Amino acid sequence: MTHPFSLTRRGFLTSSVAGLTLVALHPYSARAQAGQAHLRIMETTDLHVHVWPYDYYADKAVDTLGLARTASLVQEIRSQATNSILFDNGDFLQGNPMGDYIAYERGMSDGQMHPIVSALNEVGVAAGTLGNHEFNYGLDFLKNTLAGAGYPVVCANVVTERGATPDQDQTLVPPYTILDHQLTDGAGEQHPIRIGVIGFVPPQIMQWDRAHLEGNVTTRDIVEAAEAWVPKLLEQGAELVVALSHSGIGGATAVPQMENASVALAGVQGIDVVLTGHQHLVFPGPDFEGVEAVDIEVGTINGKPAVMGGFWGSHMGLIDLMMERQGDRWVIASHQSEARPIYERDEDRNVTPLVESVAAVQDVTKAEHEETLDYIRRPVGQTSAPLYSYFAMVADDPSVQIVSNAQAWYIEQMMAGTEHEGLPILSAAAPFKAGGRGGADYYTDVPTGDIAIKNVADLYLYPNTIRAVRITGQQVKDWLERSAGAFNQITAGQADQDLINTEFPSYNFDVMDGVSYRIDLSQPARFDKEGAVAHADANRITDLTWQGEPLDMAAEFIVATNNYRASGGGSFPGADGTTVVFEGPDTNRDIIVRYIVEQGTIDPQADENWSFAPLDGATVLFDTGPGAAAYVDDITTLDIAAAGEGADGFARYRITL
Repeated sequence: MTHPFSLTRRGFLTSSVAGLTLVALHPYSARAQAGQAHLRIMETTDLHVHVWPYDYYADKAVDTLGLARTASLVQEIRSQATNSILFDNGDFLQGNPMGDYIAYERGMSDGQMHPIVSALNEVGVAAGTLGNHEFNYGLDFLKNTLAGAGYPVVCANVVTERGATPDQDQTLVPPYTILDHQLTDGAGEQHPIRIGVIGFVPPQIMQWDRAHLEGNVTTRDIVEAAEAWVPKLLEQGAELVVALSHSGIGGATAVPQMENASVALAGVQGIDVVLTGHQHLVFPGPDFEGVEAVDIEVGTINGKPAVMGGFWGSHMGLIDLMMERQGDRWVIASHQSEARPIYERDEDRNVTPLVESVAAVQDVTKAEHEETLDYIRRPVGQTSAPLYSYFAMVADDPSVQIVSNAQAWYIEQMMAGTEHEGLPILSAAAPFKAGGRGGADYYTDVPTGDIAIKNVADLYLYPNTIRAVRITGQQVKDWLERSAGAFNQITAGQADQDLINTEFPSYNFDVMDGVSYRIDLSQPARFDKEGAVAHADANRITDLTWQGEPLDMAAEFIVATNNYRASGGGSFPGADGTTVVFEGPDTNRDIIVRYIVEQGTIDPQADENWSFAPLDGATVLFDTGPGAAAYVDDITTLDIAAAGEGADGFARYRITL
C-alpha cells in the first residue's frame, strides 16, 4: 500500500488524511533531537551575471533564469530551516550583456559596486569561489569587483607566487576560509560549528585567458592543491569541510590538470561536501547516469554529498545534512541532495514559473538593468537578410558567416605591412547559440533590418579577443577533422540515424572560410571529444580546395580566430598557443560592430563552402529550435524535411544524405 507520508518536490513532509494535505517541517528537522541538528546547504553556480529574469539577447522577460528568482528559493529554505547557509560556486562575473556593459562601458573604478556582487550580497552569500570566467576581463577588473563582496571569496589553486608545495603558495585570493557558525539542535540548544570552505577553478584558465594571466598568476592542479590545503583547515578546527568546486563531474581517477575534477576531488580525505558547477548541468539527475563513483539517486560523488545547481539561476543546489555530536565535534549522520528548479516545462513546451522574483534583489540592480537595456538597443547598421543559427550545425550558416567575414576583414588589415602580408587568410568561426544545453530557444534569430548591439552580442556570446595563427595546409585539414567530430558516424543504407554527437559542444564546431570542403560521415571521427587522436587513419574531410585547387598540405595560411581557440581551447591541431602571430586588443564582438558600421548594410548570405558528402540510402535526424520552420525553405544545400517534434521543446528534421 502507499504510505500516507510522502516527500514533495519542495522537500516538505506531507500527509493526506481524509482528503486534507497537512504540511509539516522537513523530515530532517522533524527527526532532529538533542545533540542533532539539521543543516541545509544551498548553492548558486554559473550565474553569469543573470540577476533579472531577462534575456537581453532577445530583449524580453523570461521565466527560466535569474538570481532574483533563485533568491525566492533561498528565502523559502530559510523560512523552513532552523539552520541554513548559502554559497556561490563561481562564474558570476561574465556571460551576458550586463556583464559586458559594466566591463566595457561603465567600468569598475575604485568604490563602484558590480551589480552581480550587489545581488549576491543582498541574497546573503556566506562564501564564494572563482570560476574560470571571472578572469575574462582581467585581474584589475576582478580585484575591483571583489572589493565590494560582503563575503569571503576563496580559491586554492590560482597562485601569484609559487611555493615549494601548494600550501606554501601565495594565492590570488585566500585559499580557504573558516566560518564560525551556530547550529540549533533538535532541543533548541545552540552549538558552535566551524565550517571550512575551500575553492577551486579549472587550471585551464591559463590557456583560456592567457593574455590576462600569463606573467601574473599561474595555477595548480585541483586535487594537488586540495591534498595540501585541506589538512590546514582541519588543523584550524574545521568540523565540516565544504569544497566549492568550479569544476565539473568527470573521471574518477585523478589526472594532472584535470578540467572536470570534482569526482577525484571528492575522494580527498577531509572533504565532507562538494558543490560543483562549470558544466551547466544538474546533479543529482540523469545528466550523470553511468559516471563512475557517482550516485545520481542518492546524490553522492565518491560517497560524499554533492550537488550541481544548473546555470544562470535555473536551479538552487540543496544538500540536507543531519549533523550529530560525537564527542566535542559535529559529524554527518545522514544526507540527501537536490537541485531545485525555478521553473518547469510541460509536454507542450510551455514554461511555468515556480517562484516569483525577490524585489529586493532587483531593486539593488535596477539602475544597471536599465542602463544595460539602453546599451543593447543601440543600432549599428542594417542587414539585408535574416541572421539565424537554426541550421548552423548542418549547413553553412549566415550567423557564422558574418562573424567569419568580420574576422577576416580585420586580420587582413592587421597583416598589412608585416612579414605575413600576402599569405592567404582563412577565418574560423563556430556557432555559439545552437540549442544543445541552452535549450530549444537558444538560437540566434535576427530579422532583416536594423542591427543593434544586442544582436551583435547574440551573434557572438563571449568577450573573446581576436587572434591570428600561421599554420600549414595539413594543419588546416586536421583542424577541420577535429571540428568534424561534431557528428556521429553514419552507415549507408540506414534510415533515421542521429546526426549530432551530443557530447560535442557547438562552440567547437569551427567552420573554416576561405577553403571549400565536404564532410564524409561514413568515416569515424579522427579525434575524440577531448581532442586526442582516436582513429589516426580516418579522413572525414574530403574535396578540400583553396581557390578551386586541391589544398597544398605544405602551404602556409593565416587563420583568423579568437584567443580561446588560438591558445589551445578545444585542443585543435595548429592552435596550441605556439602558432599565434597576432594578438589583437579588440574583442571579436567589437570587430563585428566595426565591420557592420563600415559596411552600413551587410549581406549575411552563407557562401556554402562546406557540405556533407553523399551517402547512399542514409537519412539522419537533426533537432533544432521551433523557429527553424520559418527558414527551412532557404536551406538549398540539403535535402531536409520536417520530421515531427523532438525532446524538450525541440523540432526534428530529417536529412537525406
